[in-house]
Amino acid sequence: MPAPRDLSTIIKAYDVRGVVPDQLDADIARAIGAAFARFAGSPRIVVARDMRESGVELSKAFAEGATAQGVDVVDAGMGSTDLLYFAAGSLDLPGAMFTASHNPAKYNGIKLCLAGAKPVGQDSGLAQIRADAESYLVDGLPAFDGTPGTVTEHPVLEDYAAYMKHLVPGLEGMRPLKVVVDAGNGMGGLTVPVVFQGLPLDTADLYFELDGSFPNHEANPIEPENLRDLQAAVLEHKADLGLAFDGDADRCFVVDERGEIVSPSVLTALIAVRELAREPGSTVIHNLITSKAVPEIVRQHGGTPVRTRVGHSFIKAEMARTGAVFGGEHSGHFYFREFWNADSGMLAALHTLAALGETDGTLSALLSSYSPYVPSGEINSTVQDSTAKVAQIKAQYAGLEQDELDGLTVTSPDGWWFNVRASNTEPLLRLNVEGPDEASMARVRDEVLELIRGQ
Repeated sequence: MPAPRDLSTIIKAYDVRGVVPDQLDADIARAIGAAFARFAGSPRIVVARDMRESGVELSKAFAEGATAQGVDVVDAGMGSTDLLYFAAGSLDLPGAMFTASHNPAKYNGIKLCLAGAKPVGQDSGLAQIRADAESYLVDGLPAFDGTPGTVTEHPVLEDYAAYMKHLVPGLEGMRPLKVVVDAGNGMGGLTVPVVFQGLPLDTADLYFELDGSFPNHEANPIEPENLRDLQAAVLEHKADLGLAFDGDADRCFVVDERGEIVSPSVLTALIAVRELAREPGSTVIHNLITSKAVPEIVRQHGGTPVRTRVGHSFIKAEMARTGAVFGGEHSGHFYFREFWNADSGMLAALHTLAALGETDGTLSALLSSYSPYVPSGEINSTVQDSTAKVAQIKAQYAGLEQDELDGLTVTSPDGWWFNVRASNTEPLLRLNVEGPDEASMARVRDEVLELIRGQ
């Protein structure tokens, strides 16, 4: 009898992610396909994949597992993660996206959703899918007496592009802009040309060749070193702005005309104002490490800000609970109610282009009012006992306002705040500080870091 299988190392809180083929191979993908088909309870499932070479074999095996359970598979081909969400939403089908996002080339993974792009995580089905897949790897796929399902190709790129532009006001009539786009050899290289077609954009392309080995730099724009080529190209081309997408193009980072990186908190505030203009009085979700300018600006424009923990599952849950029109995370994920509460780097890019295209000035001038505070950026420190460190910091700042929604947040009446929270996967404490000026931020940052890193 085959040995029991443990998939806990690759089936994480929100998705499947592992090294191919050591941790994730065709047999595992086939078992997960069968388990997801039975869990989702739909006669059809839509699948898509990014440019990683292993995605061909893995998605084929997944489809074999699903069709063996009598479920038809709609193959959308290569696409971004938000293209898969579009397919799951517009076709009202459960979906599976084969991607490892910004991870190195040796990785691949699967992001699962139900019809309407509703997320599947540990508490909403992923634990059951894992348990079933583990049993299928030992005992074989469940017997199915009916007719096996079929696989049908169904490209959705053109429909996706039209829908994205439909959701963003101001694209029609915008002034011509020069934009540099760094696709990082990821899926932006496929989606950007089709979405941008017909817009008054003079686009300079960086790394649009689809290549899952990422020969130029990691497709992870949250790391500043991966934005250096874009920053240089914006200055070289005298562009109005630059856009950088991650590997599966569900995140977008922006560089202004000076080559300066725009904080995702600033983009959250900008897009929130645009969505509130379209739907006055709505709710906007933001996580607790976004700038405090975000809730202030939301209130100034008649909206209701709601603060959540860090992580897309918390954002999406609050989006659904409150009916929020928009949600933003400091990690560069942006969520839209009219996009089935899912996140889309492309929609964030289009909103930025439309907002700038409605003005006569520069992007830095447009965004200046959205960034009144000075952030530290996220600073990671290796610690052996994060609980003890957080308790020490809590005691040190006992006289100030504190909350523990996610880690520890301390807020001062002098206008600064900081948050420390433990990583879920590594022995790290993550620190974010914001102050009314550079000196205040630096002082608080250094004080807290001394506590974190001291003995």
